[in-house]
Amino acid sequence: MKNKNSNNKNSSNKSFKNQSKAATKNQPTDTKNGNGKNKQSENETITSKNELAKTNPKADKKNHKTAYVADKFRLGITIGDLNGIGIEVIVKTFSDSRMLEHCIPVIYGSSRAISYHRKVLKADDFTYHITNNISRLKPSICNVLNCWTEEVQITIGRPNPKIGRYALRAIESAAYDISQGKLDAIITAPVNKKLLNTDKMHFSGHTEYFAEKFQVDENLMFLVSDTLRVGLATNHLPIKDVANAITKDLVLKKIKLMAHSLQQDFGIMRPKIAVMGLNPHAGDDGLIGKEEETAIIPAIEAAKADNLLTFGPYAADGFFGSNMYRQFDGILAMYHDQGLVAFKALSFGHGVNFTAGMPVVRTSPDHGTAYDIAGKNIASESSFRNAVYLAMDIIRNRKQFAEITANPLDKESLLEDIESEGRRK
Repeated sequence: MKNKNSNNKNSSNKSFKNQSKAATKNQPTDTKNGNGKNKQSENETITSKNELAKTNPKADKKNHKTAYVADKFRLGITIGDLNGIGIEVIVKTFSDSRMLEHCIPVIYGSSRAISYHRKVLKADDFTYHITNNISRLKPSICNVLNCWTEEVQITIGRPNPKIGRYALRAIESAAYDISQGKLDAIITAPVNKKLLNTDKMHFSGHTEYFAEKFQVDENLMFLVSDTLRVGLATNHLPIKDVANAITKDLVLKKIKLMAHSLQQDFGIMRPKIAVMGLNPHAGDDGLIGKEEETAIIPAIEAAKADNLLTFGPYAADGFFGSNMYRQFDGILAMYHDQGLVAFKALSFGHGVNFTAGMPVVRTSPDHGTAYDIAGKNIASESSFRNAVYLAMDIIRNRKQFAEITANPLDKESLLEDIESEGRRK
């Protein structure tokens, strides 16, 4: 998706994904099975990014090494459903040592569960460091942070109602650590939502969980691939409730969230956004439903009045079927399956789920637990790896966006200066 109006310093050829593809593979570490000795000192730990940034890289060899570590992103990886493919795609992703050049992975879960899956997968190349403290990480190897110590029965490929709480513990621990500034982003492995629901807690999805945790009223579920970005006006909502939920205010809020995310998270400063209709044929001028005329079109017009490049409403079938989506930087679908059917048909296995509008960065793969192939060593890690890449790209893009917008030029002051200069002449 190329936008002639965009001024994106972080073009795709500079992304971490493409950097990693071009990189030469590193030598493997000396750590064996998470218990051996690493090349770095056993006493060397990661504390906080601010403390590491204070080191002088020219002072001595040790400080130079520490300064390099300070540039790495600390990524929290939640373990997901213990009986699904989550651990498999995590292990496969970080068995490639090139992934460790830019990040310090922290897997929230259980070293015992990791060890069990590692043996099933015969993943001898995957090594890790076990810790119970986020402040004691090793920078050149995967870190596994134990969120529980009790034995858990693992039945790979079969859902187990008793283990849902463990996946939730991993999510809660990672959410807490990122709220304390100890992580730069979270990548969530897939869970079985039904197993995470209890009498005390309703869990409808990671997106809703993090929105509530960080007290965010409005967020955007954003599905992202190399060629397509699809956001949802409504998330996990029964289809019978969608029409009543589609209002001018909701659609306008989602358009603005998408525009801001494309600027802040993707570096596209003048994004083009397409908005889907709700009804077949986008309502056919009111013949098949009125939501386009009463809510969607007024929202588009309001967005245009706010100087946002917004177009539509489009009928989803023709829009995606004709490759028209390639002309836009972002696409707003009205409901879950309208957006995800098209997205997964065009990008399945490579796409990423990103929660936009949040103060923290959270991504996940575009697939579920996949019990049917769990433990068979045939799951592709491509989507999960892309979720890691995207998280790092967004962290970097947000930093650059904050820098370029930190001191915006005051319009009135600028006009006064221009008038004063004109009077002097």
